Amino acid sequence: MDWFVVILCGLICFSVSFIIIQIRVERFIYRRVKKIYDDVSLLESSSFSSKPVTTDMKTLIQEIEKFAEGKKIEIDTLKIREEYRKDFLGNVSHELKTPLFTVQGYILTLLDGAMNDKKIREKYLNRANKGVERLIYIVKDLDLITKLEVGELKLEREDFDIIDLIQNVFDLLEMKAAQKDIMLTFDMEYEPIYVNADKEKIQQLVSNLLVNSIKYGHPNGTTEVSVENLIKNKVIVRVTDNGYGIPEPHIPRLFERFYRVDQSGSRNEGGSGLGLSIVKHIIEAHDEKIYVESEEGIGSEFSFTIEKTPKSSV
Repeated sequence: MDWFVVILCGLICFSVSFIIIQIRVERFIYRRVKKIYDDVSLLESSSFSSKPVTTDMKTLIQEIEKFAEGKKIEIDTLKIREEYRKDFLGNVSHELKTPLFTVQGYILTLLDGAMNDKKIREKYLNRANKGVERLIYIVKDLDLITKLEVGELKLEREDFDIIDLIQNVFDLLEMKAAQKDIMLTFDMEYEPIYVNADKEKIQQLVSNLLVNSIKYGHPNGTTEVSVENLIKNKVIVRVTDNGYGIPEPHIPRLFERFYRVDQSGSRNEGGSGLGLSIVKHIIEAHDEKIYVESEEGIGSEFSFTIEKTPKSSV
């Protein structure tokens, strides 16, 4: 009986001690793990704190690794945005600084005595006016992009003939194209093709694409526009040229504000540097897509989709 009592007491003490230690250890681990959850939850963007606390090490490690991977992606994205912000501010500074200093130079020259000469006064005032017009052009384009981004600019959709609209843009840019002996043309004769969109914005979009094509096209070159049936309620408009083409590394950044492939020569062509960025935002406002294909030395093709109306002939 004595041995039996001793063994029984020993088993009871062992069991009680084991349970107490187990509970204490689990509570200790829980508190430590809970602290990890609490520390992580300090990050406002984290949804980690909303998950139930687990003390299973394998599960915890997986959750922490997943969380860390997500944060790494966020950090990389922020770094890319920071680089973009620096580039953007530098480009804005350059684009605004050039016409501002030009206008200031002409005005200071006039104030220094040149205004007494009627011919010089008129010439310098005209040049200063061109500088101011360039500033207004840049500010208007920036304002348009901002409104498109925040949704303040409402689209006024209507049915219209896209072929007639493109022909009107051809007529408006005829003299500009003639200066470089570039021919603006359709790839074939078209019957009216009716689409539903904001006519004014689509005209600006087509104009920007054609102006770009003229700027960077070869003299005696061709810019060709085609309109093709894509799916039941969509058509795709292609603007193709045989110009200088775009090096492949630049293509992903073409639609950034002020981004230029040729940082030196392209500024001589004028413009605000916002044309393709406006094109992208107009397309996105219509919930459509724009595509770019280009090969250096051969040419480029910009294409975009647009909603077709039932009365279209294609």
